[in-house]
Amino acid sequence: MTTHSPTVEDARQMAGADDAPPIFYQTEADHHDHSSGGTMLGFWIYLMSDALIFATLFATYGVLSTGYAGGPAPFQIFDLKLVALNTAMLLISSITCGMAMIAMERGNVRGTQMWLAITGLFGAAFIAIELYEFAELIHEGATPMRSAFLSAFFTLVGTHGLHVFSGLIWIAVMIVQVGQRGLIPENRRRLMCLSMFWHLLDVVWIGVFTFVYLLGVLQ
Repeated sequence: MTTHSPTVEDARQMAGADDAPPIFYQTEADHHDHSSGGTMLGFWIYLMSDALIFATLFATYGVLSTGYAGGPAPFQIFDLKLVALNTAMLLISSITCGMAMIAMERGNVRGTQMWLAITGLFGAAFIAIELYEFAELIHEGATPMRSAFLSAFFTLVGTHGLHVFSGLIWIAVMIVQVGQRGLIPENRRRLMCLSMFWHLLDVVWIGVFTFVYLLGVLQ
């Protein structure tokens, strides 16, 4: 093996390498989006506060449910067949809402919009039947001012109906947003919040059907 001594040129190259300015490599920092977790936490807090509102209305109804003041009793004015039909509308809408979430997870934009629209139709049918029930009660003279029982009834059921109506508006907005922007992370998060809200309304209505209508007729 032969060796050679460093030449002047080699020395210059080595000196140039030592004197060269350092090279810095800029790497892309990891950006963690904490907005999703904050949104979901905030929405869970809202759902809990909403549940407390309904719990208060249920408790109020429980106290005032026997305050007829000479007016009609529950078994005299409630039509269980009509209420059962209304309950079926809302429970089916809960299933279709779940189908919309499945379509969302699969990335199916059209399927998500279709199932949301079907959910909205069942929700609208629920509102229509409830308004018909209210109109019939008022026509028979069972108005909210007639007795404490009716005041509590209209407040509880009406508050739930307003929530369902708000959910219908939310569904319509999400159908438009999904059509315009697709299933982006923001829309997926909003759809998840919508699904939790809608299922909460189903749970509350089961309580209304059991505690208000069913037990009221059986008394």
